[in-house]
Amino acid sequence: MPPGHACHVATTTAALLEVRGQRAAELRGEQMRLHTTLIRLLLAGHTAAVTETLGGNRLTHVTVYRLSGVDLPTAHEVLWRAVRPSLAPYADACTLMGRRDGELVVAELHHGGDDGRILRLVSRLSERHHLLAGMAGPLPLAEMPTAHSDAAAARHSATPDRRVVPADAVGASRLTPLLPTAPYTRWAGSVLRPLSPAHQHLLLVWLRTGSKPRAAAALGLSAGTVRARIRDLSRLLGADLEDATVRAHLLLALRAPAPAPAPGDDDSDSDSDSDSSINTGSHSGSSPPGPPGPARLESLPDGLLDTEAVRTWAIGLVGGLEPHLRIALACWLRHHARTAPAAAELHVHRTTLAGWLTQCAEHLARNLADATVRAEIHLALRATRTGPDDPAALPRRGGRTYRRL
Repeated sequence: MPPGHACHVATTTAALLEVRGQRAAELRGEQMRLHTTLIRLLLAGHTAAVTETLGGNRLTHVTVYRLSGVDLPTAHEVLWRAVRPSLAPYADACTLMGRRDGELVVAELHHGGDDGRILRLVSRLSERHHLLAGMAGPLPLAEMPTAHSDAAAARHSATPDRRVVPADAVGASRLTPLLPTAPYTRWAGSVLRPLSPAHQHLLLVWLRTGSKPRAAAALGLSAGTVRARIRDLSRLLGADLEDATVRAHLLLALRAPAPAPAPGDDDSDSDSDSDSSINTGSHSGSSPPGPPGPARLESLPDGLLDTEAVRTWAIGLVGGLEPHLRIALACWLRHHARTAPAAAELHVHRTTLAGWLTQCAEHLARNLADATVRAEIHLALRATRTGPDDPAALPRRGGRTYRRL
């Protein structure tokens, strides 16, 4: 081929490849916008429209990932190329991904079986681009909003050491398996009776995330709406939900397993027995002296936390803390993990308190940034308390103790 012809062929080929690249970029942008729209439709409850669009009759469940971080746009491009998503289901699964509200949402639609491929990709992506991710599911497609908010609640518990946190791990508890099942479930059922499933989900997301603004972001609501609903639920429950102990008890109730009545038991008899055990704490079978009242969040029924198994767990968790660390930690938890008011009550500098909290985290081997971990530590401190953890008793240098003026 003459040199002039070769140059012409090379120039033409380069131009065609450039046109093809531009067209591919345009198509990718359009596909990304379409994916984001389909995710919004799922969150709005239009599951039938989405499954018809995807053409997958067996797409019945969804697993949701929510990722956040500085390098999110690049991470989106990388994950897109790795997954190569298509609107045609492949092997009865389809992956949707899109950026909304400053985060990357990945929804894997399938028929109940998650092969873990997307989880592996998300894990590698989170490590490489320093992202934090929460995962929820598999759940039925109709529960996509629940999976979406649960994934955000789990993401708030992620750390650089554990960048992908599943929602069931956030909801897991080392304490609840140790509680006596029958009185635990009866008390939880009595406490939560005024609440609908939607109310319980809102409270659970709030308690898991640890703050109303974070719960609002997880639920897709405004912070003002979440505050108003929590105030209404506080009145409905007849409890001060701003109290740290009440919050810990409420989280304990929301984590309780569903009651499983024994076959052949009479419903009315079991209800009567549950009311008696909740309010009297009696295990002897004797009748209570007066009519039982409703269970309260301010206190737990007798025999729930004062068992040998719970004491062993509590001592193993917070035992060995130095007195000043224990008092400082208890005060900080009462102030809902806010350092400034806790330091003011303790009459120490905020830097000093921050150092003590670091020592507590190292001793406990727990992530104090996790709201659910803080709730369990609060209960463990109360279970092992031999006297009031009073800031006035905080030991000072030289053996001096602060005295309230």
